[in-house]
Amino acid sequence: MKIKHASALGVALFLGTLTSQAQVLNRLKQRAGDRTEQKAGQEIDKLFGGKKNRDGTGQSGEGGANGAGGNGGVGGNNNPSNNGGAGLISTPPDVKQNLTDAEAAYKKSSYGEARYAVQQAMLGVELEIGNKILKSLPESVVGLNKDAGADQVTSTGWGWAGLTIQREYKGAKEKQLNVIVANNSVMMAGVNAYLTSGGYAQQTSGDQNWKQTKVKGYRAIIEFNEGSGYKLSVPIGQSSIIVYEGINFATEPDMMKAAEAIDIDGIKKELGEQ
Repeated sequence: MKIKHASALGVALFLGTLTSQAQVLNRLKQRAGDRTEQKAGQEIDKLFGGKKNRDGTGQSGEGGANGAGGNGGVGGNNNPSNNGGAGLISTPPDVKQNLTDAEAAYKKSSYGEARYAVQQAMLGVELEIGNKILKSLPESVVGLNKDAGADQVTSTGWGWAGLTIQREYKGAKEKQLNVIVANNSVMMAGVNAYLTSGGYAQQTSGDQNWKQTKVKGYRAIIEFNEGSGYKLSVPIGQSSIIVYEGINFATEPDMMKAAEAIDIDGIKKELGEQ
């Protein structure tokens, strides 16, 4: 009986040792994986963030516009300057493919890859929403025509926190209207602070340069600066805002008429704002 107990105890100790070793091995693997992801992230930062380039200075072309004084600058070392090229093609991420990739990576416990694929899918969705809103904007506003080359839709892909849509309308005598739709909590906080604090006192001051107003029933702030012109900020929902910038507009009513041409309700609905 004692021998049997001793054997059983030995087996238990052996299994316990194996389990302990396996746990240690798993921890080492996890740490190694973390280091690998961290190292990969550092290399990506170096590649795209400008932290390190060929000359190791940290900034491409330091020391002169044409590379003078900088070993890695364009045009340095007798290299020719680039005078052509069509640039990069704007290709939104494929939402369905990235969701498929995310699911596959998750099943393999490749959580870093799964997270990346999900972020790319979110980025694709945001860009689709942004382009749809851009197409819904009018071709012209108060006689100003859109500048198609200036249309922009950008996004960080981080949960609607960085989606920005921009269109410019231009006309004669350097008159211009910029319309910007953004999901930006910082901008929203600033405008809401204006709307909820001391507005009346500032509106009645002698050096008034901003005041509260309404655009299609939405509370807003309109500002005027002699150097930049009119600026109208209209919060919509909890995290979105529309900003109108009017350059060389003659009067405040002229600026308000231009703002009325934009379908605010349609933009709010497309963004899913309440």
